[in-house]
Amino acid sequence: MSEEPTHVELYTDGACSGNPGPGGWAYVLKHPASDSETEASGGDADTTNNQMELRAVIEGLSVLSRASVVDVYSDSKYVLNGLGEWIDNWKQRGWKTAAKKPVKNRELWEQLDELREKHDLRYHWIKGHSEHPENERCDALAVAAVEQFK
Repeated sequence: MSEEPTHVELYTDGACSGNPGPGGWAYVLKHPASDSETEASGGDADTTNNQMELRAVIEGLSVLSRASVVDVYSDSKYVLNGLGEWIDNWKQRGWKTAAKKPVKNRELWEQLDELREKHDLRYHWIKGHSEHPENERCDALAVAAVEQFK
């Protein structure tokens, strides 16, 4: 008998100083069943804001040890629209946009696509800088990560 999937909440954010420039990503992963949470952050010396937004979701999903139902919360419509609406069409077109141009950040989208296959993802947009506690925490962690690369 298979185990019931774990339910988690993944809050993510990315930041960049300049675009491109030094950037940071962060996530807060909440496990409601055990009332616990973990967080992590990191960054890159030369990146873009969108790359850091994508990396935050990738890193958060990558730490899950088994298939889970994941409520993904982000202030990035780029990430949420990409996952929820665009990615299947990009794949069908050989990773090309509707305008027949190569998809930007394809390597990161491919990583996310692999992780998307393992989990049941639900997408939620949060308005950035609107005093949402987990989004504010992610923002603070991502901005702090940027500073390590300046």
